[in-house]
Amino acid sequence: MNATAFPKMKVFHFISGDLWAGAETMAFNLLRRLKGYSDLDLSVILLNEGRLADELRNSGLTVHVIDERRYSFWEIVRRIRAILRSSPPQLIHSHRYKENILAILAAGPGGSINLIATQHGLPEFAGKKPPFAVRFKSGVNFHILSRYFTKTVAVSGDVRNFLVNHCAFHKENVEVIHNGIEIPNAMPPKGGIGLFVIGSSGRLFQVKDYPLMVDIARTIADLDEENIRFELAGEGPERSTLEALIQRYELRNRFVLNGHQDNMDTFYQGLDLYLNTSVHEGIPMTILEALARGLPVIAPAVGGIREIIENGVEGFLINGRHPHDFAEKCLFLRENKELRERMSKSARYKAEQAFSAERMAESYFRLYCRTSLPSRFGCLNNSASISHVN
Repeated sequence: MNATAFPKMKVFHFISGDLWAGAETMAFNLLRRLKGYSDLDLSVILLNEGRLADELRNSGLTVHVIDERRYSFWEIVRRIRAILRSSPPQLIHSHRYKENILAILAAGPGGSINLIATQHGLPEFAGKKPPFAVRFKSGVNFHILSRYFTKTVAVSGDVRNFLVNHCAFHKENVEVIHNGIEIPNAMPPKGGIGLFVIGSSGRLFQVKDYPLMVDIARTIADLDEENIRFELAGEGPERSTLEALIQRYELRNRFVLNGHQDNMDTFYQGLDLYLNTSVHEGIPMTILEALARGLPVIAPAVGGIREIIENGVEGFLINGRHPHDFAEKCLFLRENKELRERMSKSARYKAEQAFSAERMAESYFRLYCRTSLPSRFGCLNNSASISHVN
């Protein structure tokens, strides 16, 4: 039977849209790819105008913005319900704590709308005992997901194990789908002459532990390594802390805070090596972006990073958080151009084979079908009917 004989599955995504960070990048990549599936009718509800709203509209997606700065919580619920009544979905896919609550309230009783949520990582406790309010919020979120949602998608096996082993999720209700990115054209080699640049990017939040990156730079500087520079792209509340450390360690000529970057390709193209220092990660989009551009990665052996990097193949995983251990591997790769080139090829290959947006979208599409009566929509039989996104 032709795919046109079946009705399309209506899917709404709920996303805050207040930031442009890892979760928003992942959601954009996913929605842009899913738009090419002829069996899906996609709409997005955002709580904020911003880059995500603009990018989604430019990709031809239907976007409803209900500004959370303008409306009360219950007015937001009322407006979402009105949108859903005018275009009833079979499935709602939400992406964060607030959106998870809105999904339940908007779907209402009766169970006619399936609920799926993506758990993008674990609570950002930065290795410290969190305040009661943070623990309470996380507890409520996990209770909601485990009790009321058809499926929770964990972006890594590490996140899935946490939900099952510590938050009373039934393992059959948690599915692992790794994040994916659009694979860019291969990046020309930097050249390797003169300055060796080690870089990182992300929100300047405690969980990223960028002070460790400054300590690594200080360790290398103490070894009188003149031709190594560190660059960090991103903004956030930890900037003043980092500026103070850079000044205290006299690293102003060795450590550059680049701030927000609109053109990340230019940033990555200026690097020889990518460094991550996070306390915990799900599947960090920035590491995937670095791999796709052929950059070897040095990162701590924590969270979902262990599912991306094979130690000694695409880079190095570091046990513990001693700056000397990170500095040692940075210097080792600086001195071994042949190994860097092998790791560069492996990094690019890993991104293409395991972490493409196309692969991620196919996994989500099949999940949607399994949870939304595929016989009614015919989606599993017609999944080849996909228009490719360039």
